[in-house]
Amino acid sequence: MDAWVALALIIGFFLLLGFVLFLVLTHAFRNMGLSMTEAVVIIVGSFLLGQGILDEAVGVPFSNLPLLTYGSWRVGVNLGGAVVPLLLCLYLVWKHRLPWRGLLLGVLLVGVVAYLVTVPDPARGIVARFPWWLLPVAVASLGSVVLLWGQRWKAAPFAYVIGVCGVLVGADLLHLYTLLNTAIPAPRTAVIGGASVFDMVFTTGLLAVILDGVMGYRRGDEKGEEKKG
Repeated sequence: MDAWVALALIIGFFLLLGFVLFLVLTHAFRNMGLSMTEAVVIIVGSFLLGQGILDEAVGVPFSNLPLLTYGSWRVGVNLGGAVVPLLLCLYLVWKHRLPWRGLLLGVLLVGVVAYLVTVPDPARGIVARFPWWLLPVAVASLGSVVLLWGQRWKAAPFAYVIGVCGVLVGADLLHLYTLLNTAIPAPRTAVIGGASVFDMVFTTGLLAVILDGVMGYRRGDEKGEEKKG
């Protein structure tokens, strides 16, 4: 009986933890100007597409899209971990009319930090150790505050865009050449965003938005700031 009680408590704990995490993620998306429905669709869709759960249902492997072959390496891109975040970035840039010069500077800053804290590992891909992988998150969040000081209602979507794109460029693309030129005993596949919703590309943008919210840069300031402008 005690074993069943312990099991029930463990299951309840993880369900509660998952629910809290879900609330945090949906709140982050809402800070970017998305509705609750859009947030749920993005989170669930990214997980299903990224983990390949739908591949078995439809009988077609489409979660990892092949890009190129280089020597013994096959390079692909994950739908949930990279493609969905990139499409969301384009949507946020268009919806909030984010400034291109600020975006380029922000992506450059995050990209440099992401490059410095990550290393190519033939066995695991592009990796970063804790807590160094949090540095791109901090740079994306602080960069959004500084670069959009006069337009603080855009800070959350701005942080997401430079976080996602900065990590994609600095961690994945700039290290890709080194990884592909690493000798390996057998053919391997390198997938950009391969960890799906747990990938650094996906998580950096969301964590930067959450950090913005903690510091008080939320969409609640939007109406007041627009009236001043």
